[in-house]
Formats: sequence, C-alpha cells, structure tokens
Amino acid sequence: MSIRLYVGNLPEEVNRQDLEAVFSSTEEFVSLKLITDRKTGKCRGFGFLTVGTTEAADVFIEKFNGLAFKEISLRVEKAQPKTKPEKAEGETEGGEAPVAATEVSAPVRTTPPVNISRPVRKPQQRDQRNDRNRSNRDNNAPRPERVVSTSDDAGQPDPRWAEALRNIRKQLTKA
Repeated sequence: MSIRLYVGNLPEEVNRQDLEAVFSSTEEFVSLKLITDRKTGKCRGFGFLTVGTTEAADVFIEKFNGLAFKEISLRVEKAQPKTKPEKAEGETEGGEAPVAATEVSAPVRTTPPVNISRPVRKPQQRDQRNDRNRSNRDNNAPRPERVVSTSDDAGQPDPRWAEALRNIRKQLTKA
C-alpha cells in the first residue's frame, strides 16, 4: 500500500530535479509530483511524494521534516485526502489561481479563500438594476400623466384614485 506525503515550504524557483536530488539519498520513495502554476510555471510552494509503506513514510517524515532546503526548512507530513469544500451561497468557482496538477490537496485550510477580484452584489441591488433596464426598454409604452399638487389641494387625494378610495372607505365602514 503506497502512502502519499505532503512536502511544503518550497521556494518558487525549485524544480523537480532539485527535489529528486534531495530525496535520492533514500531509495524508499516511488514518485514525486511538484505542483506548479499554469500561468507562470513556477512552483506553488508544495508537492507530493509517494512512498511504498507506512513505515517508510514515518522514516521519511522524521528524516526530512524541518530539513533546510535553499535556506527554507521543508515541511513533510502525511497528505490528507482531497475534499471538495462546500460553496457559500452565490459563490463561483475559480477563486484561486489555476493549478497544473491536483490529485491530493495540501493540509485542510481553516479559513475559506477570499476572492477579491469581484465585489459581491446583494440580490436587492440586482433587482434594482433589472428594474432600471426594464424601464429603459419600455420607452414606447404610454406614461401616465404627471399630477402636481399645489398647496391648496395638498390634503385632497389624487384625482386618479379618488373613486377607488371612496369605495374602500365605504367597505371599511360597513365592516
């Protein structure tokens, strides 16, 4: 049974050959995968190492965890299985930069990634925007006359609704 190990704290300029040279002193490892950014081709700061047995994984962790590599201490631990995080309501995919190879994720993140590239709009704002667009499209529709009230008829109801208001008053007084 093969065990997958997470190798973290890697510098951007590291390549696969550099890591293989570090781990070549132990012949227990089976494969090595360095995770790179698709756009830049640089290392994302971590990779994965596969070893043959659980005992070999424990020895590997003891030997290489904290080892100084290019002036940075490596972090080696057992990889956790990849899980899909639950999406928040309205959240879209693509919050982080694309990754070249992702079979197993890094240790579970305690805080969700923040997408600062696009502000989140409230549903209320979308509705208002849609109402404005609809009103602009209906330019050919007849518009009601505008009634301007003056100070002497300010207490009187709008003449367009006067009859409807009288009917409502009658119904309320009957009840």
